[in-house]
Amino acid sequence: MIQIIDQTVAAAHRPLLRSMHADRKRLFVDLFGWDVPVVDEKYEIDQFDTPSAVYVIATDDSGDHAASLRLLPTDRAHMLDTLFSHLCPCGVPKGISIWESTRLCLPQRHGAKRRRELRNELISAMVDLALERGIERYTGVLPAAFRTEVLSMGWRGEPLGPAVAMPGGSVGAFLVHIDPDTPERLRWSGTYTGPAEPVAA
Repeated sequence: MIQIIDQTVAAAHRPLLRSMHADRKRLFVDLFGWDVPVVDEKYEIDQFDTPSAVYVIATDDSGDHAASLRLLPTDRAHMLDTLFSHLCPCGVPKGISIWESTRLCLPQRHGAKRRRELRNELISAMVDLALERGIERYTGVLPAAFRTEVLSMGWRGEPLGPAVAMPGGSVGAFLVHIDPDTPERLRWSGTYTGPAEPVAA
């Protein structure tokens, strides 16, 4: 099941959000070795986990976190603008209809096949949310190889600059357009899995 959690419903989903932050810590800090903030030695929570963040979360049969991503409005502080603006030599796209996709968390415990299924469910929900809320573009930062994969999924997308070598490997910024035909375009690559199950948003 996919849940969309923003500040209007966050208080009712605190256990799920804690489960998400714990999985983010296990993946990004314990496995990948990222130098990011950790709270109470258990939760990866950074300066962008604010009330303006929207979380797209896939839950398991027990209602716990299975996978997730975070969406940030770009008309205020966000990762690409604050930490990675050097990846956008022509400027960082910003505006009320542009949001940033970050912190794609696909825990290792699921195995490769299930992680890919969860990734596609999250992307599908992200597209559905954009069409519902008038979001016209998503930006983000990805490892160079994954950026190439994302940009080849079928939607209209483009790199925002060259890949840049950083500790842990090359990364690059990207932008994808969300149009009425985006779901169908993403079906071409098997990425779009159908409308997200309607849950409190």
